[in-house]
Amino acid sequence: MSMTALMLLADGRFPGGGHAHSSGLEPAVACGRVTDVASLEAFLRGRLATTGLVAAAFAAAACAGPPEATYTLDAEFDARTPSPAQRRVSRAQGRALLRAARTMWTVPRVVEPHHPVALGVVAGAAGLEPGQAAGIAAYSSISGPASAAVRLLGLDPYAVHAALAALAPDCDATAARAATWARSAPEELPAASAPLTDISAEDHATWEVRHFAS
Repeated sequence: MSMTALMLLADGRFPGGGHAHSSGLEPAVACGRVTDVASLEAFLRGRLATTGLVAAAFAAAACAGPPEATYTLDAEFDARTPSPAQRRVSRAQGRALLRAARTMWTVPRVVEPHHPVALGVVAGAAGLEPGQAAGIAAYSSISGPASAAVRLLGLDPYAVHAALAALAPDCDATAARAATWARSAPEELPAASAPLTDISAEDHATWEVRHFAS
């Protein structure tokens, strides 16, 4: 287990392309659902309970399983991602993560998996445990949108990070819950959904001018 590897993968500056994505925050800002720190925190709580939980469970399972299991995991995650725009984004982020990780660790060959699956594979290659992979996925599901909110709304970064700190118990609980599925059959992994986020992703993909790729 490497604490340095854990911090590297959880760091928003890791060159995996995460900085280009708002994870649904940009359309939420545009339609007025997120306007301040309080509404941002509510958005992050919802994201953590839905897509964050699913991503964390798949990251844990990919970390725990053999490389050949990633194909089934990837298909199951694809089935849980109804938005074509989100599928494209997830695979693009998966490719970027693998490309960066292969300069650091010996990562098994997998074919363009979704981002949570790629994260689990990379975490395993870096010597991390499934629970740690789940923790990275859960944290990333809220830290990315939080960072985007500072740029989109000009929010006080100290207040935004205070909101993230307030979410720490929920984030830890989500990661711990997700880790319990690490050795479950792929079809038994959670399928929590956020339909409004799916719809917003499709709309956002049609914008001619946007600050983020998602």
